[in-house]
Amino acid sequence: MMKKMITCILACLGLTTACGQKNYEDADVNGLAGLAATPDAVLLDVRTAGEYSEGHVDGAINIDVNQVDFLNKAMAALPKDKKIAIYCRSGRRSANAASLLAAEGYQCINLKGGIMAWKEANMPTTTDSYEVDIFQTKSGKIIKFHALVHASIRIEYDGKEIEIDPVSKMGGKTVDYTSMPKADYILVTHEHPDHFDKEAIKMLTTGKTRFVTNRRCADMFGSGEAMANGDKLQLADDITIEAVPAYNMTEGHLQFHPKGRDNGYVLTIDGLHIYVAGDTEDIPEMANIGNIDIAFLPCNQPYTMTTGQLVKAATMVKPKVLFPYHYGQTDVSGIPSQLEGEGIEVRIRHYE
Repeated sequence: MMKKMITCILACLGLTTACGQKNYEDADVNGLAGLAATPDAVLLDVRTAGEYSEGHVDGAINIDVNQVDFLNKAMAALPKDKKIAIYCRSGRRSANAASLLAAEGYQCINLKGGIMAWKEANMPTTTDSYEVDIFQTKSGKIIKFHALVHASIRIEYDGKEIEIDPVSKMGGKTVDYTSMPKADYILVTHEHPDHFDKEAIKMLTTGKTRFVTNRRCADMFGSGEAMANGDKLQLADDITIEAVPAYNMTEGHLQFHPKGRDNGYVLTIDGLHIYVAGDTEDIPEMANIGNIDIAFLPCNQPYTMTTGQLVKAATMVKPKVLFPYHYGQTDVSGIPSQLEGEGIEVRIRHYE
């Protein structure tokens, strides 16, 4: 009797589901692989950072379930309208994580046998540590966003590679562009070294690469297609780009990003509208940027926005999905709660 009571207490703590109905689903390797290949699920690795770095399923977000702030981190990073496909080494920690998240309203799927079963089935793993978000375009094609660092974003779409503000080194982080495919298109917003890296651009460039930027960077690089605010460009039959304003308007900050010099970009890829704001504050022109599916908004004063400004900018742009980026040491964890009820899904990724 005592043993049964202890088991029930553990169940209440989320450590087992022996005393009650399991509140999540289990999946085998094939089931998880099918989920991971769609935009309907987010893949979550709940092992330690060390285990994750040794090899993980491509595109998985890493949040250690044994850390005391696991739930806070998970709820800031994971959307509730997606299925959360969870794995660990053998399936025990992921079952615990699935139970905890399901209790918070998430629809969770636990990989039976963990990554051990995944490897035994000869499924691929990677040591690439970049988080990946998957979306679907208007015609049903897959588009992937890789969170590289700070303001550097890699986009995969229909066999094409798009690099935005590629930078090889930012603080203590490095990005190895030599391990990535060459770019079909490179977009740079402005000249600051956390956005404009000549060597990274050269590493990603072939004779067919189109380098799109503002006039200042085109002059500094010695080539490129220069766009001014308001210009539009057709990159491919299903890819268009518009350069939009990006600037500071707070007194004492105007010198960082003067009005008219730098670009933000609105990319339309097969009907999916993506706003990459560049370095800017919550400028009034944002109210004219409508019909945005995915927005990347910067957050680190004095160069860009405070969290309050970012929230205001988000309510002007009204994207379906918002990625705070370029946030350095700014704490952006409170942004999701500040945008509750606005119909904006906030995803926190490693864009420090």
